[in-house]
Amino acid sequence: MTKSYMNLDVTYQFAVEMLKNKEPQEIARNAAVEYYPETSEFSVKYLGGTFLVSFNDGTVEPVEEIKVSLTEKILILHYLNTANGAPLQGKFISFKELPDGAIYIEPFTRRTIKPMLKLFAERQEEFVELAKTIGAEIQDLGDTSVTIYPFPKVPITYVIWSGDDEFPASGNILFDASAPFYLPTEDYALVSGLVIYQLGSLLQNSK
Repeated sequence: MTKSYMNLDVTYQFAVEMLKNKEPQEIARNAAVEYYPETSEFSVKYLGGTFLVSFNDGTVEPVEEIKVSLTEKILILHYLNTANGAPLQGKFISFKELPDGAIYIEPFTRRTIKPMLKLFAERQEEFVELAKTIGAEIQDLGDTSVTIYPFPKVPITYVIWSGDDEFPASGNILFDASAPFYLPTEDYALVSGLVIYQLGSLLQNSK
């Protein structure tokens, strides 16, 4: 992970301070989330769950009884801080096309594409069915592909090509061209992997 995630407490506090310096109604509009003035809280959809984020002190709490890591709390705050309301463009770009993405392509591939193929290259039907449980949309790329929205304005498309006797299975992870307006590049490496991790947990629980 890049330097900003090396000290999580500092990164979290920095994100909290950034949030305080913004206008809450504008944040809500740009990020497509709800804001409740009576409690000064945002309601944020993240990976199928709902989280309440305090505008006053930046606390992030799940509505459901689920665990949320400090890293994920930072990710949610980064989404609120970065989102600028840009419309989705409907054009796919690769991780390398994100700002500075080429620099981090090796760790991105190691943490996202390789685990996806290890878990699902031979279980593509299960991949689709599990992805549907967190709101995935089916695509027509590769042999199997789905678009998952970890945040309301952040579609991520997972693509798998089946292997054969000559070539192993391969895959890619694609983003909407508006992606730089919603999260920093390093966060796309993080959240793309977290989606695969969640699908892997669902797979394990289904056995």
